[in-house]
Amino acid sequence: MRKCSLDSLNAVFAKIAEAAELYLPVNCTDGSAAFSKWEEGKEWSNNLNTVKSPKEFFFPQTEDLVAFKTSGKNIEIIDTRKEREDFVVFGVRACDVKAFEVLDNVFLLKEPYDSYYTNRREHGVIISVACNRPADTCFCKTFGIDPADPQGDISVWKTADSLYWQANTERGAALLEKIADLTEDCDTAAVDAEKEKITKIMSKLPLANLTTEGWGAGKTQELFDSPIWAEMSEACLGCGTCTFVCPTCQCYDIKDFNTGKGVVRFRCWDSCMYSDFTKMSAGQPRLSQKERFRQRFMHKLVYYPENNNGLFSCVGCGRCVAKCPISMNIAKVMKKIGGKENE
Repeated sequence: MRKCSLDSLNAVFAKIAEAAELYLPVNCTDGSAAFSKWEEGKEWSNNLNTVKSPKEFFFPQTEDLVAFKTSGKNIEIIDTRKEREDFVVFGVRACDVKAFEVLDNVFLLKEPYDSYYTNRREHGVIISVACNRPADTCFCKTFGIDPADPQGDISVWKTADSLYWQANTERGAALLEKIADLTEDCDTAAVDAEKEKITKIMSKLPLANLTTEGWGAGKTQELFDSPIWAEMSEACLGCGTCTFVCPTCQCYDIKDFNTGKGVVRFRCWDSCMYSDFTKMSAGQPRLSQKERFRQRFMHKLVYYPENNNGLFSCVGCGRCVAKCPISMNIAKVMKKIGGKENE
């Protein structure tokens, strides 16, 4: 394990940025945080969660897939893909690191592989940071995630005056070597104390006792026809906010755009909460808001774990809890329909 003083953090970031593009959370004018490319003078925001998750570095909100040019009856297909330059994402929380595992199962680990996503994953280095100030909206422990021991290529812990660095992969070790002259060897005493403090905070959060009891693989028949779906979906606006802030949502649409000089095919995030989602010539397969509402939560808590060895497609980041305009979130659904809170 290595450590550096907080006073030297700017020099550390500068050193990393010499080797690869560096992105990290910075404060926004409204008090929130968002990932931004590091430049001299930008300071790391240790706010708990960015509004949008870091999944966008690997699965962008919009991206070009291919282009076409036509001349008479001839069509020229232009591959717009480019090899991604190496980049580093600093400040990723444990929940968002786990979210990459969910996305990997969709885009990377099963055929057909997504070459766009794969290209970014091969060039990205993830530096995670332990959550020394977990929020009331957090419930990552429900899904077996430890915010005191985040994964990624490098794990980082912050104390009052220092950052502690631990490499977890070969990529992480190679990057840590590049900043070796700005860090020093140390023991784990301070990190152990920080882990204990975080664990105590997590045990006192409002959603600390939320469980996945009643959910998971094999629960489709039991839960699908529950009358509570209609009751809970009545207030849903279908705005899609929950899907756009979610670090594991992977729905997208593919569209063609005529630029006047040719056609560009691109994909963009979509939402299962929208009435025109997956609409085809035969119509929309889920006509009511109840059906769309049910689809979102059944996918995360039943369908996905059924097809991915029990892995849930929720990481308890709390973004939907914080951002839903009518306060209807996955934690409420878990308690009301399938799960139970331990008293």
